[in-house]
Amino acid sequence: MVRGVKYRDLVREIALGEYGFITTKQALDVGVPAVELRKLAGRGALINVAYGIYRVPDAPASPFDQFAEALLRAGEGAYLRGDSVLALFGLADVNPPKIRVVAPKRTRAKMPAYIEVRAPPLGQPPSLTRYEGLLAMRVADAILDCRGRIEPSRLREAARDARKEGLVTRVEHSKLQRELRRAGPNSAAWSAS
Repeated sequence: MVRGVKYRDLVREIALGEYGFITTKQALDVGVPAVELRKLAGRGALINVAYGIYRVPDAPASPFDQFAEALLRAGEGAYLRGDSVLALFGLADVNPPKIRVVAPKRTRAKMPAYIEVRAPPLGQPPSLTRYEGLLAMRVADAILDCRGRIEPSRLREAARDARKEGLVTRVEHSKLQRELRRAGPNSAAWSAS
């Protein structure tokens, strides 16, 4: 840690770059002991959101806050899946009741009602990327993942919109169009994965 810099300032700087959140691990990585986070929470400078996760109380709100919190709660390597990825960009006119997260490691923590954590699907893992700093399946994979839960016409519209916004490549868009034309009413649903 740099001399003269207060733990509070260091923690705040990191958290403001992470939707207002900081984990104990992030703090330790920059030399802030875990006990200092607990002290800062006791003084009201941080809010203890969950075990090892804190939030700066006056962090500016963003539409991505709950997504960031869901990923932190699910643990390292967790990523957004399916309609949660579409919701990030307002595609397919979705407003899922739960943020769907895949966690590679078992998560024992009790989750709030708005977060659904699943184990990784069997088979080939999806391509992952970061959108707005949040780990997620690629938009093209997310659209295909929603077959059977979202009307095919809305998914085709999402594919068109994603192409216009540069979220999918021309090749991915062509593949989406082919796959969505084949999609029947009984395509794989979330509950089947």
